[in-house]
Amino acid sequence: MSDREAEFREFVAARMEPLRGLAYLTCGDWQLAEDAVLAALPKLYAKWNRIDNHDAYARTAVVRAAIDETRRPWWRRERSHSDALPERAEPDSTQAVHDRLQMRSALRQLPPRQRAVLVLRFLEGLSVEQTAAALSCPQGTVKVYTARGLATLRHIMGADLEAPYATL
Repeated sequence: MSDREAEFREFVAARMEPLRGLAYLTCGDWQLAEDAVLAALPKLYAKWNRIDNHDAYARTAVVRAAIDETRRPWWRRERSHSDALPERAEPDSTQAVHDRLQMRSALRQLPPRQRAVLVLRFLEGLSVEQTAAALSCPQGTVKVYTARGLATLRHIMGADLEAPYATL
């Protein structure tokens, strides 16, 4: 195994779950999130030696892939061939879980680009400049999407959100 491959494997092992979580918050579906991460990793590997910041490139690639997954026509997505549904898990009654689920549900109602901006800004902790670079858009667009996204979340949740990222 080459040094490049070993370094890449180590990176993937360390960052797989955070990237998958980022993709989930961007697209709102665990299977689509997994597909997005798996689509982004080969692109990262192909450019591994030419990239200075592997983490930033991976985040950008995953967010873009997750947005692309949500735009995919429904007839091209995989479908289950089984009529049987899995058993439902017992709901957890803790308030923290309820708040997280409510926030995730509200995030899914946002347009994909606004959702991506909020996730990158508040969950990943990126600055306006870093978010603009990750999404290849002007800083003003990031600011507008942040303001509109937060306003929409406040409306959906019916509350004054001081820290919208606290319950993600």
